[in-house]
Amino acid sequence: MIEIPKQSAEVFDILSRGQFICSNSSKLSIRILYNVIHQDLDAYRAYFRGINLVLEEGNEYYYFSRPDSKAELDRKLEIAMKWIDIIDFLKTYEPAFGSGFRFTPSDILVRVSVDADLKNKLDGLKKYAGGKEKQTDIVSKILDQLEKDNFIEVENDVTEEYKTLASFDYLEQLILSINIPEEVQHEIPE
Repeated sequence: MIEIPKQSAEVFDILSRGQFICSNSSKLSIRILYNVIHQDLDAYRAYFRGINLVLEEGNEYYYFSRPDSKAELDRKLEIAMKWIDIIDFLKTYEPAFGSGFRFTPSDILVRVSVDADLKNKLDGLKKYAGGKEKQTDIVSKILDQLEKDNFIEVENDVTEEYKTLASFDYLEQLILSINIPEEVQHEIPE
């Protein structure tokens, strides 16, 4: 019989919603859960495997994955394309954008006002912003999505300063794992 790891209900509650448990969260409770999992990773993996969930470990974060069906694969590809567009925008805004990076929405909007390439990329994100047209609304919607999916969190409510979490590495690794063979690269429209 598998022994139930301590705090497994709290871990399940967070990870089952598609969120991450990050080592650099500003929330003490999340950092504590990260350390609890880290200290007893094998027990957590065995426990969650019993309910058909795979506890995955990234660079300073944990998340759940599941075996996928073909229908799920199509949905995941659409989501991946959205994240590729968002990461492209954020890396154009600041190439160092990654775990631990701090920023405000106004920082982004100031850069958009002086960088035509960044403005074009932001305009391309309208399709993920629910029909919003104003730049401030698009940035707000994108940041809301990043926060909801636990890739960033508000560190200072007064200044609206965000902190990028370790889970952001998941998105970066997703993009880095895309391999397009040289013989088909010329077939892809730019």
